Amino acid sequence: MLLHDGRPWLGANFWSRSGGPLMWRSYDPDLIARELAVLSQHGMNLTRSFFYWPDFHPAPDRIDEEMVDRYADFLDRHTEAGMATVPTFIVGHMSGENWDPAWRQGRDLYGDVWMVARQAWFVERMTARFHDHPAVAGWLISNEMPIYGEPAAREKVTPWAQLMVQAVRAGGGTQPVSIGDGAWGMEITGADNGFSVRELAALTDFVGPHVYRMENDVVRQHLTAAFICELSGFAGKPVVLEEFGVTDAFVSREHAAHYYRQILHNSLLAGATGWIGWNNSDYDNLYTQDPYRHHAFEMRFGLTDVTGAPKPALREVREFAGVLAHVDLPRCARPDAETALVVPSYLEHPYPFTQSGDHTYVFDVLRQAYVAAREADLPVRAAREQDGLPGDRLLYLVPSAKQLTAPAWRDLASFAENGAVVYVSYSPGNHAVQRGLWHADVNGMFGVEHQLRYGLVDPIADDEVAVTFVAEFGSIAEGSTLTFRAGGNSHARSYLPVRPTEAEVMAVDQHGNPVLLRRKHGTGHLVLCTFPLEGMAAALPHVNPEPTYRIYDALGAMAGVSRPVTVADPLVHTAELRHRDGRRFVWLVSQSAEELEVKPVVPEGRLTDLAAGEPVDEVTLRPYGVRVLALKDS
Repeated sequence: MLLHDGRPWLGANFWSRSGGPLMWRSYDPDLIARELAVLSQHGMNLTRSFFYWPDFHPAPDRIDEEMVDRYADFLDRHTEAGMATVPTFIVGHMSGENWDPAWRQGRDLYGDVWMVARQAWFVERMTARFHDHPAVAGWLISNEMPIYGEPAAREKVTPWAQLMVQAVRAGGGTQPVSIGDGAWGMEITGADNGFSVRELAALTDFVGPHVYRMENDVVRQHLTAAFICELSGFAGKPVVLEEFGVTDAFVSREHAAHYYRQILHNSLLAGATGWIGWNNSDYDNLYTQDPYRHHAFEMRFGLTDVTGAPKPALREVREFAGVLAHVDLPRCARPDAETALVVPSYLEHPYPFTQSGDHTYVFDVLRQAYVAAREADLPVRAAREQDGLPGDRLLYLVPSAKQLTAPAWRDLASFAENGAVVYVSYSPGNHAVQRGLWHADVNGMFGVEHQLRYGLVDPIADDEVAVTFVAEFGSIAEGSTLTFRAGGNSHARSYLPVRPTEAEVMAVDQHGNPVLLRRKHGTGHLVLCTFPLEGMAAALPHVNPEPTYRIYDALGAMAGVSRPVTVADPLVHTAELRHRDGRRFVWLVSQSAEELEVKPVVPEGRLTDLAAGEPVDEVTLRPYGVRVLALKDS
């Protein structure tokens, strides 16, 4: 997402420290100017601002003119600071509390015709007031409406959203618009809250994930926002990381800076084109004001402290802004990926007589597979079964798969026949309903005979699975052993017992059970993993890096996937952006808590310092550090 001057959106969700959500009642224009100046000095060009609904819309047919005048001044202050803002209309939820206009009286926000009309009237009137102000960069309909209005049926939510977007256009708004719902819908999370990312993207101009996840693995934590951005790209709309951030109550300031650095760079490499952190300021004098009275940790999410001084995370934003300017991000793009991470349609489609666990399990295993692919330096893109799998990839990863539709299994076999490498790891799922691999002919596809017993699983009894390679497998030498920790519940922690028929056994466990088998099919290969490696790791805390990345690395070598730069250490991930003028830029992102020295492998070309242009053979990365280099022809 770009401003009028061509800069990508980079900013903060904004509540002045004079009042938080009640800032419009105690509006202080001089303080606003100082707060914006600090953000601007640190590379930010944008805020997201909020029409606190009870204050701006005090009666069904009345807008508070004093609040409107104050917001007009707020816009002028942005212009003076060289910044823009994205106004948010329906702000009834904020930081741990819901607030209604007094006149709502419990009416359904989506289904009550009168109530929907009042919202549309408010959106249209506010848009008409401000649509021609140069500081307005876009519009958001709501703030996390699934929390405020609660989840509802898509048949209610999508028409409501359509009417709100139409109200923006009726008010004269031509700027980009989105919903502000957080992109928590089934297409991303596997949980249906009625806010379909697919349906809403068809109405809007960008997708805006909100990511605040509590995790138990630092690498997963640093890559989850990126993975969500990757999943959000299917709609063909720009992805703006609309909310992300941390509170000092939960993380040290040093680690908060690490978090911002990781989220900004990793999401960029996953396709995000805009970033709006939560939030601009800490609060000190609002401890008696809800929601801070009862959600005290919410007072310390700021990028500046209670005096307005920048915190370390804001300095990370400034460094990131410098990188965006140096590489000229608006003219850069990710190169096409030759590896597809297959997203089963069961993530988002509620097939008859499937269980909620079928959907959410897909998210968990895909995310872990994404982590392993990044550790293997494989450029990877999500490929959704729901939209039809692309047939032009060299490598297809189908991790810990319980369910694909019958046509998708056939498509994968045909891709292998035409030269691709197709990898599938087994999973029976994580619950007892129709437990097992939903595949009509796993034997024929992979050249095995499975030895399953009906209604039973074959449990993985060992806490560790030692996988020894009995033949060379891509980049893994014969005789190598990889050790995997076993995780998962009594359903998921199970393997697929098989006997090879046409397939060649590539690796076995410590009991002699085949773990990896490869079958030649046409000009490609089908690779079956009989253990749910990704599912096992996804269920474990503090597991990454784990050896699945070695298997992905070997698969990439088998498939001939091009990787412009690799690093042997799985704690350092590489990725590339390319400029329209032919320049190439490479990121090295460390997941190590310690300083690392690495020597990148560059099959073709050479790495040079981004600023000085000097050759770079070895790179020193600070803890959780990022280095951006230029990739030149030899």
